[in-house]
Amino acid sequence: MIVRTTDDITDTDRDITSEDGNWRSKRIVLAGDGVGFSFHETVIRAGSVNEFHYANHIEAVWLVEGDGILTDLDSGEVYQLRPGTMYLLNGHERHRVEPVTEMRMLCVFNPPVTGREVHDENGVYPLVTLDENERAAS
Repeated sequence: MIVRTTDDITDTDRDITSEDGNWRSKRIVLAGDGVGFSFHETVIRAGSVNEFHYANHIEAVWLVEGDGILTDLDSGEVYQLRPGTMYLLNGHERHRVEPVTEMRMLCVFNPPVTGREVHDENGVYPLVTLDENERAAS
């Protein structure tokens, strides 16, 4: 059994802020936990524009707080986001998230992220795997 709080993660290597300061992600469950997915709490700053493309991961997002706009950059479709909205990037869609108010989301990634990934210039996380020593250390 794993029990963690966001207080346990705050200001550790599981607490990541984007280089531009637009978002902060607390990685509650990571690949090293060995459960087949990762689970994050992410807060995105109001008024920011954020483009992502998870070419190597499926992501499910549940919006808990805030309002914003989600744009599918492949199809051009636009969706209103509000608390209780879920979106699933099951087709590796390139997308833009534009919070009108600060948004807090709970996110699940499959395959799980390790915590070492960094968005590249296209907003993509590389597929990073853990070796046996890293799995055992988690």
